[in-house]
Amino acid sequence: MTEILNAQLADPFRIVLLIGLYITMLRTRAATGTYVPLALGAVAVSVIIAATMPSADPFVPRLAVGVLANVIVLAVIHGLYLVYERATRR
Repeated sequence: MTEILNAQLADPFRIVLLIGLYITMLRTRAATGTYVPLALGAVAVSVIIAATMPSADPFVPRLAVGVLANVIVLAVIHGLYLVYERATRR
């Protein structure tokens, strides 16, 4: 399982999708909030990638580890955004 997690954490396609998800959340958070769209997006990205990328690993564990990897990447993105926001605030 750790091999799957490491591979998913280093997947550039996943990271770009999650950055796009986060930017979209920032633009629509007044209407939709912050954490619900991120949680649903993390699951959606995991399902999309697990369903379209061929692998010898079983689908359900890949999906579950994908959600975990997405949450980790989104936490890093959110942390970096908060640092940026604090540094640029006057």
